[in-house]
Amino acid sequence: MNSLILATNAPDDDRPHVAQVRAFNRFYTNVIGVLRDGLLQTPYSLTEARVIFELAQRDATEVGHLRRKVDIDGGYLSRILGRFEADELVTREPSPSDGRRQVIRLTPQGMRAFATLDRRSADEIRALLSHLTDEEQQRLVAAMRSIEGILGEPSRSGTIVLRAPTSGDFGWVVHRHGLLYRQQYGWDETFEALVARIVADYVDRRGARGESAWIAELNGECVGCVFCTKREEKVAQLRLLLVEPSGRGMGVGSRLVEECVRFARRAGYERMMLWTNDVLVEARRIYERAGFELGESEEHNNFGHDLVGQNWWLTL
Repeated sequence: MNSLILATNAPDDDRPHVAQVRAFNRFYTNVIGVLRDGLLQTPYSLTEARVIFELAQRDATEVGHLRRKVDIDGGYLSRILGRFEADELVTREPSPSDGRRQVIRLTPQGMRAFATLDRRSADEIRALLSHLTDEEQQRLVAAMRSIEGILGEPSRSGTIVLRAPTSGDFGWVVHRHGLLYRQQYGWDETFEALVARIVADYVDRRGARGESAWIAELNGECVGCVFCTKREEKVAQLRLLLVEPSGRGMGVGSRLVEECVRFARRAGYERMMLWTNDVLVEARRIYERAGFELGESEEHNNFGHDLVGQNWWLTL
């Protein structure tokens, strides 16, 4: 059997999710103190501090670019810049390339304001993290990266690295299969148990000729996996293909399948097969692109659902 790349259909009733996101927003804004008068004990609001931060990233910034970067109303930004100019934090002048556009620069006093905000922000976060263990800090940062990856623009940067799994990766394979399939398809714990047995059997045979597995990493984070196991003397089986939501659309699934097929050929197998279910549409597309053809299909009731299992075959 094998796992899959999951779709992203939202549940019909999203009210619990909406309430949870709102609760998190209230919690986190309270933790970092953005609702207090004067961010970081300065005279500036959160929006004003963000404007100062963006202006400090370059020598000169066109107003239009700044407005798009901070994503606020043009009139509101104009009032902020007017106050900054009155306080001698910024200067404004026509753009040398287009006199109709304004260019904003931080003054030396503005740069000192930025330095104060930057230092106090770093000190505040350092104090927040000081109460956490190294493992808790790693979990926190990983969770933040996940949120950024889901809500932000899809990243197309970074190098996909395929490596052999090590201790800790096998538990990750079981956990992510169980969690993602429950979220997407409502499959119960019997599916997770099946994955756990497959992984445990592989570990028990680890080092056996004709078997291997790969973890896909992107920017140091696990985003996918696949296993190649021996089914018969001349038949290999592709199992447990999974791609995290953060790795979709980047060719991770295809890379994993291609590596698995190459290994099977080098190992001397004549054919390769895999078992999947008809609801796993995106995975089937990857298999078709790799040259697999649909063989046998059979209805079954497993994981709490009526499903149609499929065997796919590839001549090596």
